[in-house]
Parts: sequence; C-alpha cells; structure tokens
Amino acid sequence: MGLSEIKERIARAEADAGRDAGSVQLIAVSKVQPDERVRAVLDEGHRLFGENKVQEAAGKWPGFRQDYDGVQVHLIGPLQSNKTRQAMDLFEAIHSVDRPKLAKTIARIAQEIGACPELFIQVNTGEEPQKAGVLPADADGFIDECRGMDLPVRGLMCIPPVDEAPSLHFALLAKIAARNGLDGLSMGMSDDFEQAIALGATHVRVGSAIFGARVPG
Repeated sequence: MGLSEIKERIARAEADAGRDAGSVQLIAVSKVQPDERVRAVLDEGHRLFGENKVQEAAGKWPGFRQDYDGVQVHLIGPLQSNKTRQAMDLFEAIHSVDRPKLAKTIARIAQEIGACPELFIQVNTGEEPQKAGVLPADADGFIDECRGMDLPVRGLMCIPPVDEAPSLHFALLAKIAARNGLDGLSMGMSDDFEQAIALGATHVRVGSAIFGARVPG
C-alpha cells in the first residue's frame, strides 16, 4: 500500500471526523523489517517509527539517527524492568507502561538522569489474561500513582481483542483518558486506524501496510 496512501487515508479520516489536519501522528512500525525497507521510508521523509523490542531498536536506530535528522522512535512493545534504562536512552516515548513496578523504575531513573520519555499507560481494555496492561477499573488509580511520581504521562494505549469490534475499545480508552485530563490516545493499527481516528486517536501504529509483510529472522 505504501506510506503516501496511508497518509492520504489518515488525512481523509481526520477531515471526516472534523479534526484538524495533522492532529494524528503516524507511527511507522518498523519492527522485524529489513534495513533497506526502513531506509526507503526515511528517504520519503517520514521520521516517526515504532519498535517492539529494546534490543532490536538498539541495533538499528543509532545508525539511522546519524544519517537522518529529526528521527523519533517510540517503544510500542512490552518493556522489561531490567531494560528500562536502555529504553529511556533510546526512545522518545514509551507506549507500554503497564504496571507499578515499571513506573517506579522509570521514575527512579528519570530522577537520576534528569530526563524522561513521554509515557503512555497501556490499558487492557478487553481484560484479556494473556495481554499486558492495567485493567480499566484500575486505570484511574494507576494514572494518579504515575502522576504522583512526577512521570510525564501523555496518554493511554490499547490493543483491542482480535475478535471484538475495535471501536468499542477505542471509545472506552477515550473515555478513561478524558476523565483523567489526558489528550494522548495511542490506538488503531493497519486494519482499523480510521475508526480509531474517528474516536480521537492521536497516534496510530501502522506497519505492514507501509513496509509490506514482515520478514522474521
């Protein structure tokens, strides 16, 4: 499909929702993509990317940052507490803050280094036992806890269950964000980002539709 078509669809979805042009940021999900595909998207002028694993990002992005100005990389996958310091050095934002232990580790390191990436709290809107994220009923308390540690909470993130209507989950996430005074909503992927934009997404995560099918290993 390609980058330009995805950007056109985002622009149409913004207009259809009565939102300002450019109010939605496109995170090009570059995990498990060969360097030549990532370089091609960089050459088209795109500068915001998403990675799932700290180790993969550490091997990929320092070199690209030397070659291209203005690159931003967001962590959109789970973060192990022992990789926190490395992640805070690598990423401009972390979308997967999902438990008190991780929040406390981020807060401690932020105090040490005097800086912190933007943070999104992951909410398990489908209450799926195998999925990370705080439960919707616990989200308000966890947001308060993070704010009490002076963490820069920008917004919320969710990954809806594959077998349920994503719009229900996007609407729930938006409701939790609104009542907590948060305007960042990281939601919507290749198959449903237009629905997410209609319900207030500020960041959509699109991978294979831009880069093509992943090439593992």
